[in-house]
Amino acid sequence: MTNADTAAPVGFFHPTKPIYRFTNLLFISSLTFGSYFAYDIIGAIAPSLIGELKASRATVGTMNTMYSIAAILVLLFAGMLIDRLGTRKASIIFSILVFIGALVVWQAKTIPLMFLGRFIFGAGAEPLVVAQSAMLARWFKKKELALSFGVALTVSRLGSLFAFNNGELITKYFGSFRNALLAAVGACALSLIGNLCYFVMDKRGEKALNLREESAGDKIVFKDIKEFKPTFWYVTALCFTFYAAIFPFQSLSTDFFATKWGIALTAPASGSFLAQVFNNFRHIFSTAGGITSIIIFASMLLAPFAGRLVDRVGKRTTFMIAGSLLLIPCHLAMGLTNIYPVYPMILLGFAFVLVPAALWPSVPLIVKSNRVGTAFGLMTAIQNIGLGLFPLLNGLLRDRTGSYVASQTMFASLGVIGLVFALLLKRADRREGQGLETPQKAKA
Repeated sequence: MTNADTAAPVGFFHPTKPIYRFTNLLFISSLTFGSYFAYDIIGAIAPSLIGELKASRATVGTMNTMYSIAAILVLLFAGMLIDRLGTRKASIIFSILVFIGALVVWQAKTIPLMFLGRFIFGAGAEPLVVAQSAMLARWFKKKELALSFGVALTVSRLGSLFAFNNGELITKYFGSFRNALLAAVGACALSLIGNLCYFVMDKRGEKALNLREESAGDKIVFKDIKEFKPTFWYVTALCFTFYAAIFPFQSLSTDFFATKWGIALTAPASGSFLAQVFNNFRHIFSTAGGITSIIIFASMLLAPFAGRLVDRVGKRTTFMIAGSLLLIPCHLAMGLTNIYPVYPMILLGFAFVLVPAALWPSVPLIVKSNRVGTAFGLMTAIQNIGLGLFPLLNGLLRDRTGSYVASQTMFASLGVIGLVFALLLKRADRREGQGLETPQKAKA
């Protein structure tokens, strides 16, 4: 008889069983739920921050700027730290930083202390995303990898959806914006608990399955940078302009919708807090925070289908051109007209589905496989420069001019610049023969 014949049968919840792997997926996915909630809660409660703290819009924008400064600094070393300590230990460090940062922001009595908290928070949140990717590759590399990334992204964006739809409700119901910041601390605590559960399950699974440690992936190797072709730089430039026209806009869009259109911060309701939460989601198109969350909601619903469409038909540069083009009329309509913002926000949601679905999967097609980690790390760092600069500019322009017209013109201009880069990318792709317009070939 062989060893396999005499081996004891494994239990229902053994690491070799799918139930174990997918339970672990839930814990891995929960890692970034808290950080997404805590990041977006600032934009969600911007009107209350401005009112209660007597803070300028530029101050509110700077809170996201501090996050991005920390992210840029730490992303250069996060991959190396993950490779040195292992994903489990490094991710616990990142989760603790996220929790401490949210805690400092909640307890801060001065604006500089809030900035410090956002810096600490950013130092943990961005590398936690890198660690999460390594975890998913470790457990799902040869099984349902695309599905696992989709589930993790959906759970993360649920954090944003809850923040935008309920930030002002928490503030109103419990009497202060600090209760919304406390909710962010609670969300980060849940993510930390999820990480600890992953730690236990991964340690057990490592022995049973002989799992190998996956590289952190988004790790910059500077000697690789000089080898990148124009297609990579055009994709990176488009990444910078596109995301700078989305997330920095969202950092003050709740305030924008409330001040320009007089849209309510919360839906009228009575009853328990949970009943009011449910009611806010039912009225997503009639509250300022709900309208802000349309972009996130669209990406949660449509991103999986967009990814499959891109794989099937190709046309990656065409999708990037279309998405960049959509930014221009959407931002101009909100800045220069009184069109109810739901309609341009729905179109902005479509842009947020089209461009990321085509942009990120293009990188492995235009960069050699041994340089993909450097490419993603460099793109993310450059992206965060835009995410740090434009929330501050958005707030400054609003404070100086008294309206969001200049800000919306700035975001529309980013769409124009992104459109130019997308057109240059299409031309460079034809010249270099990278095949961005062709469907992905099915593997044998």
